[in-house]
Amino acid sequence: MPLTMPQPPAAALRAVRAAIDSPIAVRALHSPAGRRRGSVLTAAHALPVHLLDPATATATTKSTDALAAARRTGWRFLIMDGEEVVAAAETRISEGGHGFSHFAGGPYPLATLRALRQAQAHTTGSPTVFLPRLLSVPGHYMTALWLHPVLDRTQSADVLIPLAPAPLGVTAHLPHDADELLSLLSLGGGQLLTVTT
Repeated sequence: MPLTMPQPPAAALRAVRAAIDSPIAVRALHSPAGRRRGSVLTAAHALPVHLLDPATATATTKSTDALAAARRTGWRFLIMDGEEVVAAAETRISEGGHGFSHFAGGPYPLATLRALRQAQAHTTGSPTVFLPRLLSVPGHYMTALWLHPVLDRTQSADVLIPLAPAPLGVTAHLPHDADELLSLLSLGGGQLLTVTT
């Protein structure tokens, strides 16, 4: 199977499960969406979250170097009510280990599931095994599903699937070669570069 889901740390999973069972979850996950208070929520599709910091990457930085410098900040889980995505839950890495950070609603949880399905289709038949991650690029208000080749890295490139909504000039839910996509972003100045054809 070319797309291999990562295994989250046990501490991160415990933190999210505890948060789901807390009063915070009752308010954050049930009331706004009008869900049944007795519905069983589960944490699924855990992905490590990496931060691409504009301070450490510039427009001249190679994408492979920029991605290698992206630091892992925690894990994001999709919160499911049966087959329906209702939110995401994120943990943060600190000196004490993994702790619950927050629940997130909006378009990104559903977009993450859509991107995972696209990634599965995109990598089917590939001889390379890809490990999915989430890449946060706060300078451009962009989050992308990052498909990182774990074998045969010299012949396979990293792939980014921007989640919707994507920044102006970037097509969401379309697999992009990481080099090509990151070359469109001026990571130092926080502006999209003008591309001429």
